[in-house]
Amino acid sequence: QVHVVESGGGLVQPGGSLRLSCAASGSIFRFNTMGWYRQAPGKQRELVAAITSGGSTNYADSVKGRFTISRDNAKVTVYLQMNSLKPEDTAVYYCNANGLAYGGSDFRSWGQGTQVTVSS
Repeated sequence: QVHVVESGGGLVQPGGSLRLSCAASGSIFRFNTMGWYRQAPGKQRELVAAITSGGSTNYADSVKGRFTISRDNAKVTVYLQMNSLKPEDTAVYYCNANGLAYGGSDFRSWGQGTQVTVSS
């Protein structure tokens, strides 16, 4: 079993910053990609940022220059530093991790989400 837990969400004013953390635990032999997704009410879940085990990153156009994803491979942990937050960033942010578990099984796990609210 691979479990993913997010933390760091909260209420912040426009222009403020938040740092989200995502920790994966369990029988992880290797992870391929970890990423942050977000979903606002009535909208589809969308990719915000992703990072591979090799350090390659990908960002949604809407967050480029404002958000930064980083990782600690030893801990299978990723972070999302969010700066210059806008009201349209308001959503539940979910962490996803996928890779290979001990025993040869693939895994793809989602966290329960953390609420980010940007409002004055």
